[in-house]
Amino acid sequence: MTTPVLEARGVTMRFGGLTAVRSVDFTVNAGEIVGLIGPNGAGKTTFFNCLTGLYVPTEGTVSYKGTVLPPKPHLVTQAGIARTFQNIRLFANMTVLENVLVGRHTRTKEGLWSALLRGPGFKKAERASEERAMELLEFIGLAHKRDHLARNLPYGEQRKLEIARAMASEPGLLLLDEPTAGMNPQETRATEELVFAIRDKGIAVLLIEHDMRFVFNLSDRVAVLVQGEKLVEGTSDVVQADERVIAAYLGEPFEGDPGEAEAAEVEAAEAAASADAPSTTSSTKGEAK
Repeated sequence: MTTPVLEARGVTMRFGGLTAVRSVDFTVNAGEIVGLIGPNGAGKTTFFNCLTGLYVPTEGTVSYKGTVLPPKPHLVTQAGIARTFQNIRLFANMTVLENVLVGRHTRTKEGLWSALLRGPGFKKAERASEERAMELLEFIGLAHKRDHLARNLPYGEQRKLEIARAMASEPGLLLLDEPTAGMNPQETRATEELVFAIRDKGIAVLLIEHDMRFVFNLSDRVAVLVQGEKLVEGTSDVVQADERVIAAYLGEPFEGDPGEAEAAEVEAAEAAASADAPSTTSSTKGEAK
């Protein structure tokens, strides 16, 4: 039996006359790694933003463990969904440790007066948060850089730090938006191992990625968005073999495409023109004789 962690039903997002996401149904189960792929402009990040409360869907609902989520990012994080962004959003002038501690804010219960008075309860919560942050830095391999400024980290380590900050909120579902963008093969491999380790901790993972090898190696299931609609969903083998997916990425018409008949006519006309054209080779041979 699979237990749904995330359920999106009929999610649609319109911006004026543009429909960026159209009636998408989507589920992520506990313990799964699910990939979301599609050509540029397919609506992947817009869909992510609908799931995490950055956008209020024009239509449809998003639920986490059976509860419909309010369209407010801090409440979505508090419910148990955390995310990273396509463009790194670290606090550049804060230390590595401080960046992870920021991610703990939804899990601390101390209020303003407790923070101002710095009583025993606040100090205890502060120690607990720092211990948890250090555990996460150990987990991603950055504990030895706890006091380094985030801006001074290499690119791949900044990506790791952003993941650690997201995990600091103790999510049940982690959304990764292009986690290997700009990485070299060694960094990509390290990220793949990190995502598997996150899943092994009991955290479901949903990721957007353009590196097809990375997605298909990792994912239990893969869904494909094309022009804001879910085209196909299944195992990596099923998706890779689907002719509609190949067509979407290569720009070739697929069955049901409005341009299919027109493309066929053009191909036929080109073939006929080629057949009627005189052979350059024959002409040259004739001249040689």
